[in-house]
Amino acid sequence: MKKYFLVFLLLLLVTSCIPSKDVIYFQGDVSNKENIKRINNIPYKLQIDDILDIQISSSDSELTESFQKSQTGNVGGLGGGQGQGAGYFSGYSIDSYGNIRLPVLGEINVLGYTTTEVRKKIEKELNKYFTKGGNPFVSVKLFGINYTILGEINGPGPNVIFQNKVSIIEAIANSGDITDLGNRKEVEIFRNSISGVQKYTIDLTTIDVFNSDIFYLKPNDYIYIRPLKQKFWGTGTTGLQSLTTFVSIFTLITSTIILARNF
Repeated sequence: MKKYFLVFLLLLLVTSCIPSKDVIYFQGDVSNKENIKRINNIPYKLQIDDILDIQISSSDSELTESFQKSQTGNVGGLGGGQGQGAGYFSGYSIDSYGNIRLPVLGEINVLGYTTTEVRKKIEKELNKYFTKGGNPFVSVKLFGINYTILGEINGPGPNVIFQNKVSIIEAIANSGDITDLGNRKEVEIFRNSISGVQKYTIDLTTIDVFNSDIFYLKPNDYIYIRPLKQKFWGTGTTGLQSLTTFVSIFTLITSTIILARNF
């Protein structure tokens, strides 16, 4: 019986701890680097609730000023580490009809357009006012890539990275990395589209992740880090923790049997 119990204990120990291949990122052969390319270069189409940073300048400063959004205090711009709150006050939010509202120009529909197309659209409207020259210069950018991450992550919740392009790796690193009990092989991404919510799964333990067409996030993506089965077993994440758990259980069972016999 002791022999069978030790075998059973060994099997439980091996199956309960988390193997290294489940927690190490980017495993595999990287010799064919020319095959590792960045996909998903299709320009992002603007959605409702996106926030745009629009800057207008020209040699005619007096006329240009009339097209600028008035700034209050220190909320304008990205400087000073003001983050997403700054974008909420100084940026242009796309309303439920797909419009943004600019001084003088009024409402402009931008839903489904790229930032480049929006820039050209605004420039076309501005040229109606700059009839005597001035050469208006327009800059249109997303006010960062915002996402929400939940599950086995050290920093869950909504977040924003002020870049034009953000990878799933950058988002996870920005949120404190996946916990030891997080499933790196089945990271789920939920994305809104015209046809409805789309669900994708990506494996971060393989080098092929760089070839994935969902390697780069879209604004308003939701990321869910699924837990490993070891979390529900409660046996620990390492071999030592699992052994400690089983020794404790074995000690409890043995003590119970001894006490029962004594009575």
